Amino acid sequence: MSDLKLRRNFGIAAHIDAGKTTTTERILRYTGMIHRTGEVHDGGATTDWMEQEKERGITITSAAVSCQWPFPTQQGKALPDTKKYSFNIIDTPGHVDFTVEVERSMRVLDGLIALFSAVDGVEPQSETVWRQANRYKVPRIGFVNKMDRSGADFLNVVAQIKEMLGAKAVPLQLPIGAEDNFKGVVDLITNKGIIWEDSTEGMTYSEVPIPEDMVEDVEYWRGQLIEAVAEYDDTLMEKFFDDPNSISEDEVHEAIRKACIDLSIIPMMCGSSFKNKGVQTALDAVCRYLPSPVDIEAIEGSDVNDPEKKLYRKPDAKEPFSALAFKIMTDPFVGRLAFFRCYSGHLDAGSYVLNVRSGKNERISRIMKMFANKQNPVEFIEAGDIGAAVGFKDIKTGDTLCDEKNPIVLENMFIPEPVIAIAIEPKTQADVDKMGMAISKLVEEDPTLRVNTDEDTGQTILQGMGELHLEIIIDRLKREFKVEINQGNPQVAYKETFQSTIAHREVLKKQTGGRGKFADIEFEIGPADQDWLKENEGKAFQFVNNVVGGSIPREFFPAIQKGFETAMTTGVLAGYPVDNMKIRVYDGSFHNVDSDAMSFELCAKSGFRTAGKKAKPVLLEPIMKVEVTTPDQYMGDVSGDLNRRRGMMEGMDTRGNAQVVKAKVPMSEMFGYVTQLRSLTSGRAASTMEFSHYYPAPTNIAEEVIAKNKGKVKEEEE
Repeated sequence: MSDLKLRRNFGIAAHIDAGKTTTTERILRYTGMIHRTGEVHDGGATTDWMEQEKERGITITSAAVSCQWPFPTQQGKALPDTKKYSFNIIDTPGHVDFTVEVERSMRVLDGLIALFSAVDGVEPQSETVWRQANRYKVPRIGFVNKMDRSGADFLNVVAQIKEMLGAKAVPLQLPIGAEDNFKGVVDLITNKGIIWEDSTEGMTYSEVPIPEDMVEDVEYWRGQLIEAVAEYDDTLMEKFFDDPNSISEDEVHEAIRKACIDLSIIPMMCGSSFKNKGVQTALDAVCRYLPSPVDIEAIEGSDVNDPEKKLYRKPDAKEPFSALAFKIMTDPFVGRLAFFRCYSGHLDAGSYVLNVRSGKNERISRIMKMFANKQNPVEFIEAGDIGAAVGFKDIKTGDTLCDEKNPIVLENMFIPEPVIAIAIEPKTQADVDKMGMAISKLVEEDPTLRVNTDEDTGQTILQGMGELHLEIIIDRLKREFKVEINQGNPQVAYKETFQSTIAHREVLKKQTGGRGKFADIEFEIGPADQDWLKENEGKAFQFVNNVVGGSIPREFFPAIQKGFETAMTTGVLAGYPVDNMKIRVYDGSFHNVDSDAMSFELCAKSGFRTAGKKAKPVLLEPIMKVEVTTPDQYMGDVSGDLNRRRGMMEGMDTRGNAQVVKAKVPMSEMFGYVTQLRSLTSGRAASTMEFSHYYPAPTNIAEEVIAKNKGKVKEEEE
């Protein structure tokens, strides 16, 4: 196993069309893993291997690749003391519909190259990716791509990152030329210019003096860089005040590395991946500044029997084995493949691991290193590496795999809630069974895809992250699983919540001869506390036990909690799930013979239905964050159309020759928006949309939705 200090596990993440897959393709070309560069628009990129990805020119599923990079190099050529760094790279999608792919990649990566378009700067999905990286405290390097495009402005993007993302972005380079004249960069640390040679596909470069017209700029930005790293290191600060030129290159590199790992600064670089410029310097920066598994603190987990007790695993092959399964994939030849990040220990192919969620030991028959959709078998895997395993009978995204003698539970990942639903039904009887199996495989692969059955119509309801997400799922059902289906119109995934807190007493008494059922609970029902919501992102149910004196025995509380939790999946207004609910149980009573767990669970369910109606329930609708880039002459039409869709304008901006309109619009008004926008602007405008938040629906909309779903709630009550 290679030295862990020379390993880098990093991802490439950004907004749609910033050049993630193109950059990954160049990395594979420069590291010798492929010998011909494939392009996204030709459907030839290594990491875009799915049929749908090739056809649409987009990334749908994150792909893992491994390669090696010699560092340090000089003018693109290896030096005698060069060491080979091992990379595990994950190329992620940009569309918000596939945001879970980015989320689960962030959970297991040590570092990130955050890509930005030099023309468009910080876009909506850039902000989402940034928030995800912040959630898992992932150190990152900024790479401003597309410097060859008209309107490219490196320093403007750096300013946007500071302003919009609140990050301390520090340029390490300045571009030599821009747009058609972009040739190379000036390295602010070495004070040398670099120009890439087109004849070698940018594999080699020559060093040139700093262009005369850039000398002042270089001096200013080098001063800014030295000042930023000196702020981080007291020794350098003293040197900085005495003589800034006395700080050596190695000291600057070391300080940037520490500050980058500590999330204090974001080193910024630039280039044009498509034109083969700047990718190698970004790889050198990955080796220099991003952390190895050894630089990250020991992974924190909890004890299986006592969740409050913290356990730690160091990135060491001698520690007990621990890993997190972050992605499941169904392969037509090997069956179920589980991608996992190994945090500690050593695992041989053919050995057993404990799946903490199921409590069962599973035999790992084979271990693979993945290269997009190709599998390369390996005999073992060790701490700090990413691989895939075959042989699991029961595995889900987010499962902890560990040594059976030393169990540990690693923190799961945040899974966003679906905002859109579609009804589907099989066309023929032969498709019925096939559809069930196909959907169960797809749900296993994609945790943001939810499935339930509409009791009234018997239709299967698929819930997902957006229209594109569901479109791809239906396309996969037809192509991969050969299931023919009819589909309904998209529907909005509404939620319900309570606006006021009320107290209620629920008594369950059933006597049917023999042993009866008895439970008595006094509780408060209402909205969850704001502080609790901040600390428990992604959770919807706050349960507080304030019972003293044993009026309800302790063993019944899990049943009470389960009763409320089950009941809140079907709200009291229109049968939609309830969000942000708090239950505080403060009193009750029980019967020595007739009370059992089931009685208290049933009592909680009926208490929820009765009390929920009095706690001022409201319907919540998903609000989307929409950004439209349009030529000047269509501004009025675009704004007017968004207003008609109940849009709240958030501001306007100029980007190059185009106007950018930002608005928050309810999801229910956005179906088919892309088509409408094309006809409004003769196909010249583009829009992006991502989920923002839930907000109470206006009375007329709420009444319409509630009337449509009356039967659903009635059935539930009966």
